[in-house]
Amino acid sequence: MSPPRRALIAVTSANATLFPPNSHTTGVFIGEALHPYNVLKAAGFEVDIASEKGTWAEDWLSLQPGFLSDEERKQYDDKKSDFRTEIDQNRKAEDLDASQYGVFFASAGHAALIDYPHAAHLQATASKIWANGGVVSAVCHGPAIFPGIIDTDGQSIIKGRKITGFTTQAEYDMEIMDALRSWGEPLVDEHAKALGAEYVRADGVWDDFHVVDGRVVTGMNPQSAKSTTEAVVKVFEGL
Repeated sequence: MSPPRRALIAVTSANATLFPPNSHTTGVFIGEALHPYNVLKAAGFEVDIASEKGTWAEDWLSLQPGFLSDEERKQYDDKKSDFRTEIDQNRKAEDLDASQYGVFFASAGHAALIDYPHAAHLQATASKIWANGGVVSAVCHGPAIFPGIIDTDGQSIIKGRKITGFTTQAEYDMEIMDALRSWGEPLVDEHAKALGAEYVRADGVWDDFHVVDGRVVTGMNPQSAKSTTEAVVKVFEGL
């Protein structure tokens, strides 16, 4: 029997300030949740959004020109839009029934590095979706969720697989590496190595790039959120 045609988009509950020289507040990178939401809805999925604590804050950078189209910005700003109605429900992961979902998609924002590695309820939900034959996906800093997402043998679901995610080079290019290191949490490629996965990337840090390895689908950056979700739908259709 095919997994349910229902998807869960995870969002970070964390928020923080990235200090100079590139200061801004980080939280949910809106396009990394909105783009997957729109792709999945267009493909006929029911879509829920949840975080570990049932709270979220927007990432300042994600609302700057170039990351959302005019229509997408209107969709986000409209508190009555389907997307805002859903994300503003502030669902908590511990209240979810994982058996209802066939897709888990971890959106991100730099803040995901803070809470995703320790998000036990989100990780347990993703593990159950995986065990039930569903697709597990993440974009940008979303792969920080993979610690704790395990298969039925207790092994990481990405062990021996290829994944991608936000590049360390881009962190340096943004001049925020010192701020990130102050959080005391690994970067995406470091998580991959620790979990026995192979981290791969495109040549350009802002290239649209994603990787499909079985039922694991990962995207490299905000520019990849849409194509990554389209790949998720394709994998799901083949289950």
